[in-house]
Amino acid sequence: MTGSLATAPGGRYSVEDFSYSVVNPDMPKIQLLIQRILELMKRYPGVIALGGFISGVGSFIMVDRQQGLASWITVIMLLSWIWLMLENTLTGLFTRIFKREIPQPLLRYATQMIHQESLFFVLPFFFITTTWNSGQLVFTGLLSVAALISIVDPLYYKWLAPRRWAFLALHTLTLFAALLTALPVIMHLTTSQSFKWALGIAVLLSFPSLASIFPIRTVRNALAILCITVGIGGVGWVLRSWVPPATLWMTDVAISTQLQDRTPGASLDTVSAEQIRGDGLYAYTAINAPRGLDERIYHVWQFNGKEVDRIPLDIHGGRKEGYRAWTHKQNFPGNPAGKWQVRVLTEDGQVIGVLRFEITDSTAIKEK
Repeated sequence: MTGSLATAPGGRYSVEDFSYSVVNPDMPKIQLLIQRILELMKRYPGVIALGGFISGVGSFIMVDRQQGLASWITVIMLLSWIWLMLENTLTGLFTRIFKREIPQPLLRYATQMIHQESLFFVLPFFFITTTWNSGQLVFTGLLSVAALISIVDPLYYKWLAPRRWAFLALHTLTLFAALLTALPVIMHLTTSQSFKWALGIAVLLSFPSLASIFPIRTVRNALAILCITVGIGGVGWVLRSWVPPATLWMTDVAISTQLQDRTPGASLDTVSAEQIRGDGLYAYTAINAPRGLDERIYHVWQFNGKEVDRIPLDIHGGRKEGYRAWTHKQNFPGNPAGKWQVRVLTEDGQVIGVLRFEITDSTAIKEK
């Protein structure tokens, strides 16, 4: 029995009936090989996603222990994206050199495979670095939905592919997330630099994508597409605090009244004004970062939701247990009773984590 490959709206391909049990022995060898590859990919659709997830977990684990191997995994993923962006050019070159066309079903499968590999590669990084009770939940949630769509054929081929705007949105989101993860590992860019580069590249590539949906026929059309592109970049920049810093995460935290030999005392959820009267309070964080990465972060002390101190700290990547950094606050208001937070932020305001505690005693203390 031979399967059929139906053409979906917009020139995409549906793979719902794409299965073979009989191979024509008269076919050329290259077509036989392609057919067998497609058959295996259809028979085991979750293998590609599983491979991407395993490679992401592996790179996440090795980001400090085996930096070279983790970088190679990331480079391979980025090369697959270069191929995807230059698909039409490279397929035309292949046809001219080998006098054969690459079957469209194989190209569509390759596109889906790259989306699966990329999304499941970055998910472990974002799962561990997301502050779940913040706007970062939205971004990581979108990545999770995109990953789910990429492995469910009816969603990918019947819903996503015919809607070119949705397909390009998933494409851009995936590239943005991949760059956020890859640039600090490969180029040793700071989180702030990586975000700007990733956003800039995503916005730059969105212009030709939008132009393919809304053909440029007049100057007004061109200006409208340019405004939409700039608007996308503006929204991305304004909502940057919703994007987790993919390669920075906290391995240890403590709010304590003591710190000795870079080791904090018992971590406190509740502290009285009397306890902080003498030596104040320490906010201790150990932050994991890729080897070779130098990053400036901030401890932002907030009292009842209002910022009272913003203290810069420089951290260096490569330590397995995380780079240890702390701030020591001694200047408290006259009545410090209430809810306190120490928000750990990147230079651009991305949230690495939040330490919460409460000062319960309302006894006024003399402001230092």
